[in-house]
Amino acid sequence: MAIPTTQKAIIFETNGGPLLYKDIPVPKPKPNELLINVKYSGVCHTDLHAWKGDWPLATKLPLVGGHEGAGVVVALGENVVGWEIGDYAGVKWLNGSCLSCEYCRTAHESNCPDADLSGYTHDGSFQQYATADAIQAARIPKGTDLASVSPILCAGITVYKALKTADLQPGQWVAISGAAGGLGSLAVQYAKAMGYRVVGIDGGQEKGEFAKSLGAEAFIDFLTSKDIVKDIQTITGGGPHGVINVSVSEKAMQQSVEYVRPTGTVVLVGLPAGASVSASVFSSVVKTINIRGSYVGNRADTAEAIDFFSRGLVKCPIKIVGLSELANVYKLMEEGKILGRYVVDTAK
Repeated sequence: MAIPTTQKAIIFETNGGPLLYKDIPVPKPKPNELLINVKYSGVCHTDLHAWKGDWPLATKLPLVGGHEGAGVVVALGENVVGWEIGDYAGVKWLNGSCLSCEYCRTAHESNCPDADLSGYTHDGSFQQYATADAIQAARIPKGTDLASVSPILCAGITVYKALKTADLQPGQWVAISGAAGGLGSLAVQYAKAMGYRVVGIDGGQEKGEFAKSLGAEAFIDFLTSKDIVKDIQTITGGGPHGVINVSVSEKAMQQSVEYVRPTGTVVLVGLPAGASVSASVFSSVVKTINIRGSYVGNRADTAEAIDFFSRGLVKCPIKIVGLSELANVYKLMEEGKILGRYVVDTAK
């Protein structure tokens, strides 16, 4: 395959500045990297934060965002082993880590102090050709629908890891806050596939019907519920055993600490800028609850999450638009009007 010298990309030069759809050079892979012809890339809420620059971790500038890129390997760095030209590969949030610190040695690569992040500290997948560390790049089975699998590379891996962090047993209740969004819609499906009973939480009848169509056994509409804590505890017979907070609502996170079942686990996933959660020491001790953060999965979590997708147990509801329309997707994301996941086609 002939590799061009220039490509289309969305790039911004300052945080919050114009999202420029323009020609930029095709990057050259380093000795440890793959060059991936990105066909499709999911759009994550993190991409919005990277553009705005409202997290306490600085982005590189200028920056090509995106970290859910699915494509085909077209070039290999001289030190790369285990990959071939033509393999399907994914650009995911964790692009690389040192592999030698205590976190990398204990399968917590995402906590590595030298972690390199696609679409944040490393140019990501909102371009037609992207580089990715050969060790961390996701392996995608050949023949996979690259548009449909792209959101699994962050959203899927993230919620799957969060569900593992909740440490639940089949048949137990899990509440998913933000159940109809990009992460939530996948969390509902992974939870069902793992044998859990799901109560979805989101706003609006359309979102409720959507969550139930994906496998939620019950749904709480925060726009109409007069007492969310009571309603959830009633449906679940005392509160869910686990809560996965993928919404970016600080209020929703706070409520989850109140309605979770005694001995249950609240997992924080969504990252609203500047948010905090307060837990009563007395209540936390007497109820014996756990409050845990869950970041992104490691290489094993990645392979497992993709396997659920490959076996047809998880399907990502997507809407495909052109890469040039990314700014419109960001606008819809800010307005909370997205069901499922938007995916950009880098050829348009």
